[in-house]
Amino acid sequence: MAKATWNGAILAESTDGVVVEGNYYFPADAIDCQYFQPSETKTHCPWKGEASYYNLTVNGKTNADAAWYYPNPKEAAKEITNRIAFWKGVEVVE
Repeated sequence: MAKATWNGAILAESTDGVVVEGNYYFPADAIDCQYFQPSETKTHCPWKGEASYYNLTVNGKTNADAAWYYPNPKEAAKEITNRIAFWKGVEVVE
């Protein structure tokens, strides 16, 4: 089972991940929503589309834009629909 942790909290756990470009994408229903707040940040990937981000807040500390997802991925990236990935110090162990 893959697990994403940061600052002592389990952010997500799943056996149903998808790995794209070395990033493990968790199903949206595998995250613990209490730690996630929407961010205003958006970025663009030529083949995946526009990404949106979440800030993570755990035990009084915030990790800005540490999780991302593609609300409407392009056809080439349809396998990451409704999935969330992490970076910025979030540890993902498969």
